[in-house]
Amino acid sequence: MNTEMQNFLDRVIPKYRQLTIDSNLAYWDATTKGDADAEARYSAIKAEHMKLLANREDFAELKGLKTSGGVTDPLLARQLLVLYNQYEQQQMDDADIEKLVAMETEVEGIFNTFRATIGGEKKSDNEVSDILRQENDNAKRQEAWEGSKQIGAAVADKVLEVVRFRNGVAKKLGYDNFYTMNLTLQELDETELFNLLGDLERQTLAPFAEMKQELDAELSQRYGIDPSQMRPWHYSDPFFQEVPVTNDVDLDKYFEGHDVVALTKAYFDSVGLTDMQKIIDNSDLYEREGKYQHAYCTNIDREGDTRMLCNVRNNDYWMSTMLHEAGHAVYDYYNDPSLPYVLRDAAHTLTTEAIAMLFGRLTKNSDFLIEIAGVPAEEAKALEAMFAKQLTYNMLIFVRWNLVMTHFERDMYKNPDQDLNTLWWDYVERFQLVTRPEDRHLPDWASKIHLAVVPVYYQNYMLGELTASQLQASIQRDLGVSSIVGDTRIGEWLTTKFFKPGARWSWNDKIEKATGEKLTPNYFVTQFVQA
Repeated sequence: MNTEMQNFLDRVIPKYRQLTIDSNLAYWDATTKGDADAEARYSAIKAEHMKLLANREDFAELKGLKTSGGVTDPLLARQLLVLYNQYEQQQMDDADIEKLVAMETEVEGIFNTFRATIGGEKKSDNEVSDILRQENDNAKRQEAWEGSKQIGAAVADKVLEVVRFRNGVAKKLGYDNFYTMNLTLQELDETELFNLLGDLERQTLAPFAEMKQELDAELSQRYGIDPSQMRPWHYSDPFFQEVPVTNDVDLDKYFEGHDVVALTKAYFDSVGLTDMQKIIDNSDLYEREGKYQHAYCTNIDREGDTRMLCNVRNNDYWMSTMLHEAGHAVYDYYNDPSLPYVLRDAAHTLTTEAIAMLFGRLTKNSDFLIEIAGVPAEEAKALEAMFAKQLTYNMLIFVRWNLVMTHFERDMYKNPDQDLNTLWWDYVERFQLVTRPEDRHLPDWASKIHLAVVPVYYQNYMLGELTASQLQASIQRDLGVSSIVGDTRIGEWLTTKFFKPGARWSWNDKIEKATGEKLTPNYFVTQFVQA
């Protein structure tokens, strides 16, 4: 059976590898150029890649090998499971693949090129963000927030068409819906996941409510309203997924006079991950018309062509985002080239998110601000308690926002025909304690790009945050350091224990081998909830 599995790999992987590379390159072109030809090329290659995985004879062979239990070589057995999960999800007819890819590409293309109309002018996401961070006029804030939701009305019907189609595919494969299927094939147990989320909901409710009451009191004073009048547009981003700008501390000022790309390189050099400049040189980091407005990292070939797409400005948000995306990048870049191609990848989405989040937190770290951003030590140390408070607030806000996304997405796939507009605001009020706008019956949920183009993903951010806290505690314990700044042993620890193993082990086995125990929320709770 080991020989049969190796023969399968020798036959299939060369084409699998080439289609992966071609698909990654085509997606890069589509998101950096934003033109119809690039999107069409990506759509065609993506469909071809999916058809490869949809091959029924190959899937039957994998199923037979898996059922037999006879593939005993650890690396072959791991590749078998990884490929089996990928193949099972794509067991569709060619016509269904063509239709699904066309629908997904159309929706993503709308997101890539859409610009909100505010005051009769087209505004980028960065410009909308600037208004929500800086503007004190309530009417202008509301107009900007409503503008940020215009994309929802433009794509909602198309998103629901995709959701229903995905559900149809999942039901043909014996699953209740696409959400359940996708979790299962990600090696995540739905019951265990939502039990964990329920525990986090209970533990964070009281500290979140107390924090939000304090924020609302300060923000309402700034806007000249009563706290009871606070609405979604009174926060600093359209979804209340980050800490609002307050008078306590303005982190933007520490980056306005700097180049956040250069600071990113300086940080990674400081921890011994010294190839960051090569990654930066391959990347597309500044905004322009027609370009994808968000951020992502891609590992083009698993052989060193790792790239980041960002829309950088020199502020706290983009400093954190650059560190986050660079975390994905080093995870990909410092893989073990001796591993088989299939395993030269993240063990799971949540494990690469963990690295991204570990580094993305650093803008609230006084050591980072002193050693990398050049903030005077006396000033940074004096504000250390405030930075810790900001990071804690950020994490509490993120947990509650993540609960909205995970619960809404699960329910959307269970029943896409229900009143999703109301369901969205029910969850926002329940988890985020944000009062819904009066008499608003629009598909605001559809303005969140992940629901459209990155399905069943958001739980990985939460699991990634938990893993990041566990990794940080392990690094500090093993190396005897108090922070993850300025020590080259940090990069060596991560490379040896987390990057190079790739997908050699399942995600929880990998976490256990690196930290000494399987994933637990205890480190995150200790760090941020019970701090």
